[in-house]
Amino acid sequence: MARVTDKITHLIEPVIEDMGYELVGIEYVASGKHSILRVFIDTDKGVGVNDCEKISRQLSSIFDVEELISGQYALEVSSPGIERPLFHKGHYQRFLGADVKLRMVRPINGQRNFFGVIGSVSEVNNTIELVGELGPVILDIDLIEKANLVVDF
Repeated sequence: MARVTDKITHLIEPVIEDMGYELVGIEYVASGKHSILRVFIDTDKGVGVNDCEKISRQLSSIFDVEELISGQYALEVSSPGIERPLFHKGHYQRFLGADVKLRMVRPINGQRNFFGVIGSVSEVNNTIELVGELGPVILDIDLIEKANLVVDF
């Protein structure tokens, strides 16, 4: 069975792209009446409040009809921000050489949280090489629960 986030992505990505934006990714945090659906959008020129409002209105109309999420939830539309979330293989390729922090679905050699530089992205396997303090480690992209760029000022 497809995850709710996959169904939502499939439904809204063409709409967002037709409006001139990139769908960076979505997060769904199920928490009863306090559930949140976050939709991250971007453009080459960046994203402002008006952009988020325009996308939010369009998505609200779609979600009212489709009812992919049962119960109450808050819809948040936002730019990816400076510590941009990474959702798929293309994002890791795009930010090759960048600092990232990752949280895995389950521990790898007793460790769930990783920090380092994206050293490479495998074209054959769905993996990345993360170069950190303890040397390089190969991680399966499908087992990454959450990933964000890290910006050092």
